[in-house]
Amino acid sequence: MTAQTFAPGLDIQRFTPPLRLSDFKAIAFDMDSTLINIECIDEIADAVGKKAEVAAITEAAMRGEITDFKDSLRRRVALLQGVPAEALQAVYDTRLQLNPGASDLMAAARAAGLRTLLVSGGFTFFADRVRERLGMDEAHANTLEIQGGLLTGRVLGDIVDGEAKRQHLLALCRRVGCEPSQAIAVGDGANDLPMMGAAGLSVAYHAKPKVREQAMVAIQSGGLDRLLELVHPA
Repeated sequence: MTAQTFAPGLDIQRFTPPLRLSDFKAIAFDMDSTLINIECIDEIADAVGKKAEVAAITEAAMRGEITDFKDSLRRRVALLQGVPAEALQAVYDTRLQLNPGASDLMAAARAAGLRTLLVSGGFTFFADRVRERLGMDEAHANTLEIQGGLLTGRVLGDIVDGEAKRQHLLALCRRVGCEPSQAIAVGDGANDLPMMGAAGLSVAYHAKPKVREQAMVAIQSGGLDRLLELVHPA
């Protein structure tokens, strides 16, 4: 099915707007380049002069050219070995900004009674702070190992990849007591497709071509709050 332009920079397929936000019970968001303006791992790598090398792997993974996200993340994190832990706070303080419309969309979702989930292949250091900043219900991400004040180049525990994102969304639906069809999933990269495919409404935000093609909503200009043009708060 070919997407239709609903308004400039806003394409839709496989549903007829408007929908009502209150008809949904949960909404899940990717973090890097979706809720926030950066890929955190690329900016951390900048601290050791390896941003271009790491960013190239990130870009290939988000386009879906690297199918093993866990391997791509391990490769990128390994390049961060020796980065001072203070670099994480510096990235948060000086480079990380919420994407336009994130606060407004989150406020509308909360007002409509939706549970809000941040689920990221990025890192807990940033995810926990973004969750708190936006007043979200929960966040899941990867934990960077730190020893002696330095990153070791390793991730602790299981890596949050595309399948894990899908499972976190499904688990939230079970806790809320709703069907996945009553959930919205918002992302920009290939590792968001599993959770977007499980949700009743999938939203691509300034996304890679592969993701735009499969999403029911593609926001290609403007902020996250443009979803409210299609899914009305009332």
